[in-house]
Amino acid sequence: MSLREIGPGVVLAAVALTLVSGFADAYGFTHAARMWDGGRLVLGEGVRSAAGFALGVLSYWLVLRPLQSTGVVSALTQTLGWFGVTIIGVAVLSGDVSRWSGPRLAAALLVAGGVGWLLATEESG
Repeated sequence: MSLREIGPGVVLAAVALTLVSGFADAYGFTHAARMWDGGRLVLGEGVRSAAGFALGVLSYWLVLRPLQSTGVVSALTQTLGWFGVTIIGVAVLSGDVSRWSGPRLAAALLVAGGVGWLLATEESG
């Protein structure tokens, strides 16, 4: 199925919902890492984490419709975009990416490129 046959609205919905899902889950992961301080629960961090995950899973469920309407039914293909956005989101939201060395940043870019390549070359089904 070509991009012309799919339609720009479906593509835009899939991209937007994938970005929302990935960044929301990244927000959830980032706050989950902070919800225990010295063995004590930090309730506010737990609530922020839960909110991120709730939005992440809801938007993920919603992105499945435009993906499936284009013939993307493989769980692997459906999660690749989410995975890439989530990993980048965690690195950015945690601030870790600003402390990465050149080789580490280059490795991250190669991984992101690899995920993009997998997405672009994955066959529907």
